[in-house]
Amino acid sequence: MICVLIIVCGCLVTPGRPQAHDLERTRVTLVFQADGSFSLDIANDPEWLLLRLEPFLEDYPDIPVRPAVERLAPPDRDARLAALAPVMRDRIVLFVDGREIQPPAVAYVPPAAPTEPDGTPAPGRYHMQGGVPPDARLLRWFYGIVADPYPLIIVRADGQTYTEWIGGTVWSRPIDLTGQFIPPTRWEIVTQYLVLGFTHILPKGLDHILFVLGLFLLSTRLKPLLWQVTAFTVAHSITLGLSIYGVVSLPPNIVEPLIALSIAYVAVENLITRELHPWRVLVVFLFGLLHGLGFAGVLRELGLPRSEFLTALLAFNIGVEFGQLAVITVAAAALWPFMRRPWYRPGVVVPASMAIALAGAYWTLTRLVAR
Repeated sequence: MICVLIIVCGCLVTPGRPQAHDLERTRVTLVFQADGSFSLDIANDPEWLLLRLEPFLEDYPDIPVRPAVERLAPPDRDARLAALAPVMRDRIVLFVDGREIQPPAVAYVPPAAPTEPDGTPAPGRYHMQGGVPPDARLLRWFYGIVADPYPLIIVRADGQTYTEWIGGTVWSRPIDLTGQFIPPTRWEIVTQYLVLGFTHILPKGLDHILFVLGLFLLSTRLKPLLWQVTAFTVAHSITLGLSIYGVVSLPPNIVEPLIALSIAYVAVENLITRELHPWRVLVVFLFGLLHGLGFAGVLRELGLPRSEFLTALLAFNIGVEFGQLAVITVAAAALWPFMRRPWYRPGVVVPASMAIALAGAYWTLTRLVAR
């Protein structure tokens, strides 16, 4: 219960956009020319960039420190990000043949529109230019402020394109710039998308965590939990696959408030019933369809390899299931000794469900306002 309350309090006081499981939506594109010159584009959400770059200003006395404010208007935000361009340049490292290459030119390119066609915030972009020896062979890359996995897209002068997935604030493996790019093996893709699916639940998917905890708290018996989890799993697997294949689609500004509403619903129902009723399984199934659309939005952000599309899709879905099972396992291990106590429902289930309902209601309202 204490863990649930801590999570809920964190949900309510954390500033920023009300989507509880946004990725950092990082995209890095490195294009080489025959003469060794290159262009580097790093795209991120502008608000995220501002939050991540401001803390480094103590090392840049020439850039004035901005007073702490709630949020800058887009023109002021973009001007500020342009001033922070030197800070951004120092957050990346390009090693070519064992020698660091620092781009001499860097500029911030603001988004052309506030949002993408699907309703997500449009990314801003830092554009850098530089040069490497024309006969450069090995590249290693580091981006020091990003935590989520992201694609590094490399385009060689001969037109070959290679995508290397980077696991957050880690170095890339050595990338051969001269030979034939070797695509990842099927096992590497499976491992990669299993991890992406799992981490989308733990630790990034706070709204999905609270929904699963709401299912767990309904009853102390295993059968009701299995019925609910099975209905939820089947449902989100259906819409995840259909959405990725382009059969069904809903914009995030509709899906996200409904996901939040599903959290509030299961928590409120925990307060008024002790047993699993048939309508609960049906409602959980319907909400699972919505969560599947949310998972699909994340997966579209990550991208799927064309050569192993179905493999990556299945691996991501299995990773999501492992994440949900991990939430249930931790909750069961923590609460199992107390489930048969007479005070378990009034002392644990009721306050925890009230806290989850509060978080769901808060997210519903804030996501509706942000539409």
